[in-house]
Amino acid sequence: MADGAMTTTFLAVIGGASLLAVTARRLRPSDRLPSLEGWALADRSLGPVWTWLLLGGTIFTAYTFTAVPGLAYGNGAPAFFAVPYTVIVCPLAFVLLSRLWSVARRNGYVTAADFVRGRYGSPPLALVVALTGILATMPYLALQLLGIRAVLTAGGVYPRGAAGDLVMVALFAGLAVATYRHGLRAPAVISALKAVAVFVSLTAVCWLVFRRLGGPGAVFAGAARGLGGTDVAHSPLALSPAQQPAYATLALGSALALLMYPHVLTAGFAADGPRTLRKVSAALPAWTGLLALFGFLGIAALAAGVRAPRGSAEAAVPMLVDRLMPGPLAGLVFAAITVGALVPAAVMSIAAATGFVRNVYVEYVHPTATPKRQVRIAKAVSLTAKAGAVAFVIGLRDQDAVNLQLLGGVWILQIFPAVAVGLFTGRLHPRALLAGWAAGMAAGTFLVVREGFSSIVTLGFGPLEIYAGIVALLLNLTVAVAGTAALERLGVPRGADTTDLPSRLTVRRRPETGANHP
Repeated sequence: MADGAMTTTFLAVIGGASLLAVTARRLRPSDRLPSLEGWALADRSLGPVWTWLLLGGTIFTAYTFTAVPGLAYGNGAPAFFAVPYTVIVCPLAFVLLSRLWSVARRNGYVTAADFVRGRYGSPPLALVVALTGILATMPYLALQLLGIRAVLTAGGVYPRGAAGDLVMVALFAGLAVATYRHGLRAPAVISALKAVAVFVSLTAVCWLVFRRLGGPGAVFAGAARGLGGTDVAHSPLALSPAQQPAYATLALGSALALLMYPHVLTAGFAADGPRTLRKVSAALPAWTGLLALFGFLGIAALAAGVRAPRGSAEAAVPMLVDRLMPGPLAGLVFAAITVGALVPAAVMSIAAATGFVRNVYVEYVHPTATPKRQVRIAKAVSLTAKAGAVAFVIGLRDQDAVNLQLLGGVWILQIFPAVAVGLFTGRLHPRALLAGWAAGMAAGTFLVVREGFSSIVTLGFGPLEIYAGIVALLLNLTVAVAGTAALERLGVPRGADTTDLPSRLTVRRRPETGANHP
């Protein structure tokens, strides 16, 4: 049961987040008429500091901060794939996000599907990109709630039954109202509190771990014994040769997939320029270091003898915090992780709503919708997405959300050829890209489901294990390239490329493609 000091600290931080959200309209206020760009992208006005806070707070979610140490607690070394994965993201973001921002700003694009629509002149391809993004985002949004519930349950702050459900609804009610009114500015402001709370609380936890358990060597030695090994080298804390291909492909595939998620692109599009995004990309490793320390806490929980409930390894670190820290500091940690869920959850709901309005509602339902009406519809869809996530978490098993999230990572990777490759060349035929997308989606889903919802799969010829998303992406690209060659030979026309690219991004295409030429 939570003590009064811990609860007081927790409520104070959450209250501070709510008060900050109310002030969101003061963040670079705009005198322009309401528009989807203003509501969903904060008028593309965020400078380097705000973009670093928002992008880091969006990428590094509450579930990440509980799942990675939980995986380290239960499985050891494989959990640390998240560290190279988020390191790989930085140079990718340096190149892809800045280039995509330039194209989006020049053409008035708000979503990745907008870019695909203009680049390939193919409404069906843009539609599948938008729907894939929404489909992959919804379970990710639900996982933020699971992260909150795991932390609060371990700390004794989450009541059982209907009372606990009301706590979840109350936490998200303030966020929903702030996001509805201020759009992306609300999570941008809250991200500042998230950064301070997470960095301060994690520093305090690590200091206590070293004080109680000794240095890193003592912690890893104790964890090795907890996992049944004689020393670190002969325990699950060290990767075996058989695990290395899975580790490497999972890190690479996850990095490629992350930048395709609508919420990450939305946070990136809110920057005030490509130079800002390049600066932020260079500074993102600070968040990666934070994630590595969270993973280390999973190892520390093993060394400290924490016994998490069966099937709830993500509760190990909250239980460690509850054991080591006094009430007020424990409340700060639990509040930091809770606020850590509010930022990505808000951005995810905004991104899903924006994708629906721009690429489904306006494209197929109401093409003449005014900017004011688009904002109104987006606000309603954003509220619906949050309500759906809460209902999902309350009504279904936690494992269902985890399974869908594993599939979501594989699915979102299948839009990489259309979006990322499209930034550098328009040669791929939209129909071939559609066929590649379908092949990748089908193959990835089959492989993950066949392995019992494990994203690490075997291909049926030998013991090699790799990430299912990479397998599906390679098939996707193969079909897209081969399909393009076949369709060009058959003379099948493609849609016109109406995207105005900056000169350094423009790639010439043959006259028969019907594209614009520099």
